[in-house]
Amino acid sequence: MKVITVCGSMKFEREMLDIARDLETKHGHCVIQCIYGSHDRQETLEELENIKNSHFKKIDLADIVYVVDIGGYIGSTTQEEIGYALSNGKEVILHSRKDEYDL
Repeated sequence: MKVITVCGSMKFEREMLDIARDLETKHGHCVIQCIYGSHDRQETLEELENIKNSHFKKIDLADIVYVVDIGGYIGSTTQEEIGYALSNGKEVILHSRKDEYDL
């Protein structure tokens, strides 16, 4: 069992939930998610900074960072998360290339 943090654009919220469920139910991993379902809410700069720091901590806790890149899309925040993960020695898996990995 691996601990996996799921990253990706909130425009893929539904897909990230489905992927997290599959990683847990079909593959037996422990998944840490960053999904808030708050499309109609505008966070303050302080709240956004808190979310960012919280997500970096979730990456710290993970063995693997799983990036949901539907249609190859990776936004700037997710790119920053990937950079953070790689600079801290985390394995990064792209959803679009998941078949290349043994999950």
